[in-house]
Amino acid sequence: MLYVGSTVDLEKRLAAHNAGQGAEFTARRLPVTLAYAEEHQRIEDAYRREKQVQGWSRAKREALIAGDFERLHDLARRRGKS
Repeated sequence: MLYVGSTVDLEKRLAAHNAGQGAEFTARRLPVTLAYAEEHQRIEDAYRREKQVQGWSRAKREALIAGDFERLHDLARRRGKS
């Protein structure tokens, strides 16, 4: 499972998830581990990026986590052709 979320305090958010607090979705899938993070200066930018990545396929999210930007680009191109 790949969860996408945003927070102003990443360590606190991870601790809360692993304590079973917060979203029921993650509470049923413990322990939570961090696979990827981005930092944004403006909350609006972070929220926009969160929504963008939430709309991606698992394959695209895995490419992002791996830092495989060529594959990420290829997956985005394929989606546009279908």
